[in-house]
Order: sequence, then structure tokens, then C-alpha cells
Amino acid sequence: MKNGRVIKGTPNDNQDSELVLINKYTRRELSIDEVYVFSVVLCDNDVDRDNEAFSNTALELLGEMFVGKTGVLDHNPTAKNQTARIFSCRVEQVQGKTTAYGEQYYRLVGRAYMPRIDSNQDFIMAIDSGINKEVSVGCSVGEIRCSICGADRRTTGCAHIDGNTYNGKQCYSILDKPLDAYEWSFVAVPSQVNAGVIKGYRLNNKEVNMEDIIKCLKKGTAVTLDKAQADKLNSYIELLEKRAVDGEQYRQDLTNQVVRLSLIVQPEIAKSDILDIADKMTIEQLKSFKSCYRARVGDTLPTVPQLSKSGGKISKTNNTEYNI
Repeated sequence: MKNGRVIKGTPNDNQDSELVLINKYTRRELSIDEVYVFSVVLCDNDVDRDNEAFSNTALELLGEMFVGKTGVLDHNPTAKNQTARIFSCRVEQVQGKTTAYGEQYYRLVGRAYMPRIDSNQDFIMAIDSGINKEVSVGCSVGEIRCSICGADRRTTGCAHIDGNTYNGKQCYSILDKPLDAYEWSFVAVPSQVNAGVIKGYRLNNKEVNMEDIIKCLKKGTAVTLDKAQADKLNSYIELLEKRAVDGEQYRQDLTNQVVRLSLIVQPEIAKSDILDIADKMTIEQLKSFKSCYRARVGDTLPTVPQLSKSGGKISKTNNTEYNI
């Protein structure tokens, strides 16, 4: 998650023009006395605690995407948790402040409103008093580049590690080409100091799923997951581990059958040699040997029913074969 904060004491630049923007989202025309308006820092271009930073272009695009997005509590997207709505955004340059990589600092600032109704008075007081201050925004980005070599970390990958320094330059991931802005939320304890994003990353404009992840791993390329996707991957790994245990038990049982049949058909071959050979076989090879050995066991040790005919003829004298 990337996080921002409410800006305290920011005056309305032009109440009439802002009211026009607000009333685009209302069913009736509201007066300035009926709304509470405040500013909030959504995200910026500085390196955060995850060693990631939005590009300046990404900030501009996110500014367009966040207009009209609702504010909720603790990223719980339910109707009862809706608190405010952003009606305008702008990228702001902060004079005298630079990023961790030495460039001019920029931040995305949103203007939000909520109705001045009785049920909102406590929340408004919490904002004014600085209690409800931190916010976190949810969005997805289409590209994550290495700050050292420019490689896309999810498609090609590179050998550079975030947080390390190469030839005097800090390595971090540049978040670019935003795809969507979901929501922004008031949170109690933000994971970042200045800015943030929930990393709902996508590959080729598609949500990351297990097949995408596995393909990337097979190709040796990098893929970044959000918490929900990481939890899903962990569950998938646990399922594979369980299946691996079951598969190992099946292979052991199959090996034991092949060894037993081999000792019957080819007793001259030592058991240790058969085990060594079986250990190098695939499951399909073991099944093939088992089938072959079974057929040969039938020829070597034919099963004779107790009540089988003697010489193919029925005895006409007595039933001596049944005498004890």
C-alpha cells in the first residue's frame, strides 16, 4: 500500500468553481454551506519504504483517474464505509524539496468533499483535529522499471536489487503507466511515510493469476504480487506440496511392486541393482515395467485352480484328488 495524508488548513481557491465540480456528483444543487471540503495528498514521486516511486507521468495520469473516486475506511469497499469523494486533482511541485534520488519532488493532491450532516460531524472534527489524517490509495500500474537499467521487472527482469547502490545510484522500482485507480481510504497506520499504492499489478493488461505467475517463473522473469495474490500463491504452493507427498507415496508403492515382480521373473538380478535402476525411472517407465513383469510372472508361475481338470479329462473312477 502507498499512503498519503490530509493537508490541514488548505483554503478553497475558488469556492464557486469547486461547487460546480462537486455538484456534478450530486442529485441536487448543494450550497457551499452544505459541504465540507478538504485536500489530501494521494501519492508522490519519492522513493518509499518499498523502494518504489511513481514516475511524474504516472502522477499526471493518476490525477485524471482519481477524479470521482470515493473515499472509504480501511480499504473496505462497502457503501456504509463511504466517507468522501474526490472532485479534482492536480500534481503539485513542492519548492525546496527533492526526492531520495535528487530530483524535484512532486505530489498528487486531491480535493475531496463530504456532506455536512449530523452523522459526519465527528468525522469532520477528527479530520480538523488531525486524528483522521493518513490515507492510502488503491490503483494498478502497467509497468515497473528498474531505475538503474530501465528493464521491466515483470517481463524481462534484471540483476539489480532494490535498495542497493550501483555506481553511486540508488536502485528502486519506477511505477509507470497506471491502468486504473480503484479507491482511496482513511487508514490508522500507514505503511509509508509520504505516498503509496496497493500493488494490484497486471501483466499485459490482465490480472495476475497462477498461470501467469508460473509462466513468468519458468521464463526466469520477475513478477510482483499484492498481498491477496501472494496469499493465493501460498495456498497454491501448499496444495502442490500435499500433492507432491501423495505422488511420492504412489511412486514408492509402484517401485516396490516392480522390484517384487522383478525378483520373481529375474532372480539373478540383485535387489539393490533393481532399486538403483527403478530410482532413475519415470512413473510411466515404472508402470510399463510393472505391466511387462506381470505378464511374465503369469508365464513363469501359471496359476492352477484347485478344481482344474486333470489332463483335460474327467476322472471316471473315483475322486481321489479330493482325498485328504
